[in-house]
Amino acid sequence: MDAALHSSVADGVATVVISHPAKRNAMTAGMWRALPETLARLAADPAVRALVLTGDGPTFCAGADISSLSGDDDPQALSVAAEEALAAFPLPTVAAIRGFCVGGGSQLAAACDLRFAEEGASFGVTPAKLGIVYPASSTRRLTSLIGPAWAKYLLFSAELIGADVALRAGFLNELLPTGQLDERVAEFTRILAGRSRLTQAAAKEFVDGRTDRDAYWARQAAGSGDTAEGVAAFLERRAPVFSWPARG
Repeated sequence: MDAALHSSVADGVATVVISHPAKRNAMTAGMWRALPETLARLAADPAVRALVLTGDGPTFCAGADISSLSGDDDPQALSVAAEEALAAFPLPTVAAIRGFCVGGGSQLAAACDLRFAEEGASFGVTPAKLGIVYPASSTRRLTSLIGPAWAKYLLFSAELIGADVALRAGFLNELLPTGQLDERVAEFTRILAGRSRLTQAAAKEFVDGRTDRDAYWARQAAGSGDTAEGVAAFLERRAPVFSWPARG
């Protein structure tokens, strides 16, 4: 099967599937290039309220397919551009992880807002095996997620850790029994899709360290009607219908 990214949208949730089964879903140069374009298209779709990134079959992503690179390719530049596009996606993102989540796979998972995994998954950041300097931006993101001690553990050793250790380290939000990952991710993303996008967008900026737009978000909240709708729905015991951002 050809290496590719596949995307679909259903019930407000976009799903992007990393598909390169012959190489445990390792990302080719073309796949790294395609991810920012795919994300931009999905971000512009008014039907999309959340995004799931996952792998085809029993593996999330085993890193980068070095054999796919040409002499003109800069593998770090390609992976960082894809990682940054994923981190900047304006809606909640969830990595749904099975099997190997290693190297570039861990880089992509760390760029998602949330990470759910199935028992038996393995995680690792492996540049120390190849004498590669891990990108500064990726190192900062990993450190922000799991703290300096665990970041050093992974980066210094390049050893793989199991899903239970990844959960304890803070890399994972939830660890699911075998066979329950898809159901739980679908359930959780349905919850995300029904919540206030205004709240989510502002929270994502603030949590990710951008704190210079308080006035902007106050104006958005004042003009959106989402607060009034949320309160009314609560009092009327019904599901809210949030309208931000307004669609012309």
